[in-house]
Amino acid sequence: MYEEYKPIKSMKEVPDQLRKLRREFIRYQQAELIYSLSHKKLLELASDAGALYRFDSTVLINREIFDAYLERFHEPATSKYREGEKK
Repeated sequence: MYEEYKPIKSMKEVPDQLRKLRREFIRYQQAELIYSLSHKKLLELASDAGALYRFDSTVLINREIFDAYLERFHEPATSKYREGEKK
């Protein structure tokens, strides 16, 4: 019975495995829900990122490319205290 259980994996291995399970390509309708963006803005950003794949009447977005592009817009956290003020 105890032989059925597998050892706990390191915390670093779990996100790596989740990344592999995540779909690499998604349709724009799915991307609208995932990223909470309007259709027009999503297609504009995905096009700028070079993450669009069009064939026949299907449009796919490469999530890895799109996520990397979105990271360019990440703003670092700012302190809620102004300089010179104490906590």
